[in-house]
Amino acid sequence: MPMEEDEELAMEIDALKRELEISLQKSNFLEKENQELKQELARFKSHLQSLKPHNNDRKSILWKKFHNSMDVAVAGTDSSPQSPPATDKWETTRTQKQSNWAVVKENQRMAAAAPTPAPPPPPPLPTKLLGGSKAVRRVPEVLELYRLVTKRDAQKENKATNGGFPAVAFTKNMIGEIENRSAYLSAIKSEVETHGEFVNRLIREVEAAAPRDIAEVERFVKWLDGELASLVDERAVLKHFPRWPEGKADALREAAFSYKDLKSLEAEVCSFRENPKEETNAMLKRAQALQDRLEQSVSNVERTREFNCNKYNKFQIPCQWMLDSGLPAQMKLSSLRLVKECMRRITKELQLNETPQTENLFLQGVRFAYRVHQYAGGFDSEAIVAFEGMKQVGLLLSQRK
Repeated sequence: MPMEEDEELAMEIDALKRELEISLQKSNFLEKENQELKQELARFKSHLQSLKPHNNDRKSILWKKFHNSMDVAVAGTDSSPQSPPATDKWETTRTQKQSNWAVVKENQRMAAAAPTPAPPPPPPLPTKLLGGSKAVRRVPEVLELYRLVTKRDAQKENKATNGGFPAVAFTKNMIGEIENRSAYLSAIKSEVETHGEFVNRLIREVEAAAPRDIAEVERFVKWLDGELASLVDERAVLKHFPRWPEGKADALREAAFSYKDLKSLEAEVCSFRENPKEETNAMLKRAQALQDRLEQSVSNVERTREFNCNKYNKFQIPCQWMLDSGLPAQMKLSSLRLVKECMRRITKELQLNETPQTENLFLQGVRFAYRVHQYAGGFDSEAIVAFEGMKQVGLLLSQRK
């Protein structure tokens, strides 16, 4: 009996030692994570500080425009060639004051409505990095379960044998988690030591990159992501290389992804086709939804264009595709595909059916045609023919009623 008690005591001591080791490792791990989070927070703060001067420049430009417009308005009033008659002097003065005040209110409204460029969205993280983040987020849940199990075991001291199995099993799970995390950190450390020349080569390539057009930017980003995909965790490895041009790499990715998204949307709009099996109202809603997305995407490009062009020029990244004569103009013209398909379909529907619903359908078609016409700056020859056909059939039905 004494020997069995000694063995049980020894087993309990060993279990407590293992739990103590796990707690120490967990504490060290949390301290490291805390340091990393502090570094990330400091980096975000510095990024916000760098954006403030740009915002102040925008405000100063807007105020200068406001004061210049005021000066022009006053100068125009003072330099009138003819003096009003004496009988109308009071009326003329009142009219001038009202017009000046209208100018002031309009400039104030424009200054208040001027959008402030938003910071560019961060590029999507690699798949392996997302996988590592999920593994890290599972740790607090394990800790909560550990506390729950140990609390239950403390309440069942008279059943040490039965209560010991879950604790042992849980200890094994904790050890497995720590071993996996240790293997992950070891792999990162190993790559930092063995892939130094590889990363330095990528650093030189990114620093020297000067693409001539956006298509070359796309090809370079695709190649760069393919090279970095060989790393266990891109962010964790690259942060050990202070020379890594993170700003330029992120700007290249941002430009490539923005252009790719716009081209994908443009292709979706250009491939819009009438489906005879689809109801006319459903087709019209589908076209309007595409038009909403197109207008929103182009608006986002125009709203952030000045800020992004300044950033891209700093890193020798072409931004001609963002100008009014570039991709935005192409996307506006592509919306003609939507309205032509809709007008043709509505014309067929009006010719086949003469019901109270057709009048509403004709009204929707006219509104959508006007919307696209104003947005694209006009119609091409095919759109004009489609519009005339819809107009004639719609007006003829209205005259019959």
